[in-house]
Amino acid sequence: MRGARGTLEGNPRPAGTVPQPYPQWPAPPAVRYAWAKREQRVNNERPAAPDDDEEQREYSSPACYLHEFESYDRVDAASRVIHAPPEKIYRAHMDPHALISWLPPEGMSGRIERFEPRVGGTYRMVLTYGQPSAAAKTTENSDCVQGRFVELVPDRLISQIVTFDSEDAAFAGEMKITWTFMPVPEGTRVDVRCENVPRGISPDDHAAGLASSLRNLAKFCE
Repeated sequence: MRGARGTLEGNPRPAGTVPQPYPQWPAPPAVRYAWAKREQRVNNERPAAPDDDEEQREYSSPACYLHEFESYDRVDAASRVIHAPPEKIYRAHMDPHALISWLPPEGMSGRIERFEPRVGGTYRMVLTYGQPSAAAKTTENSDCVQGRFVELVPDRLISQIVTFDSEDAAFAGEMKITWTFMPVPEGTRVDVRCENVPRGISPDDHAAGLASSLRNLAKFCE
């Protein structure tokens, strides 16, 4: 990306220069440190002159700041080819009775307390573990999930924002879950992508849970 103050890729700033301040982007210390290290590499690791204005190092450029911030986001994904048409799989997501029959991973059960299958509609779901679990987010053996549909493309895509009812900050924040349904000769390729996954969710547990739900979906639809 090219700009008046130099480029981030392919055309480094001239040696001895430093990034200009951007007061509207007050980067946290970890980001400022990463940017300072990058500037040293760009300038052939040449140390800053003693009389450089230290205030200039307090900010990174907007583009770099976003890049560093994006590196903290976690994305988990899984996919499976299911021998059924996309419209059948889409309906299995939009019917609350069907959804709760296949979505809970192995060893869990669930119930849906509210379900509004439309853009802007919300839902509330409770998933219950067979026994107390360290992975539980709301009580010692349950996860309470609040969701909101943000995009629906019939037979092709379902995008939703979910949050967990939890007093543990490790499960805080909004996670975006997107399901896509792509026709293939064998049936439908189903992809699920989870963005901004809370750090309290174990990557291994999440991978196992997504794979289990996809297996359940296949059994339900095939």
